[in-house]
Amino acid sequence: MASIILKYKNKKIKINVKKTNFISKFTGLMFRTKETDNLLFNFSSDIKIDFTSLFVFFPFLIIWLDENNKVLGSRIVKSFEPVIMARYNFRKVVEIPISLKNKKAINFFVGKKERFKFFRR
Repeated sequence: MASIILKYKNKKIKINVKKTNFISKFTGLMFRTKETDNLLFNFSSDIKIDFTSLFVFFPFLIIWLDENNKVLGSRIVKSFEPVIMARYNFRKVVEIPISLKNKKAINFFVGKKERFKFFRR
């Protein structure tokens, strides 16, 4: 397990992540539970590829980063979305399952009002 410091709106947050390997870059959060580790996808150069949440059974936050860990964009992804289009060329991506253990990170990126609907159960 590693950690990464993300820069967003002149603020910083430290997030624990598990670095993906060649195979896990293809599967990501598929077939896992929402209590799984946050995933870091690291690419050797800027890239613009689409993601999917097919076979991901919980919502998650996807964050696109540049090479200096500056946040380029983020959004909440629902289960079974066939295509999650990137709007940016990016160097890294972090996938954060929406779970109580990630409440601080979700609140940081999404805000309390929006976050409430995910944690009120």
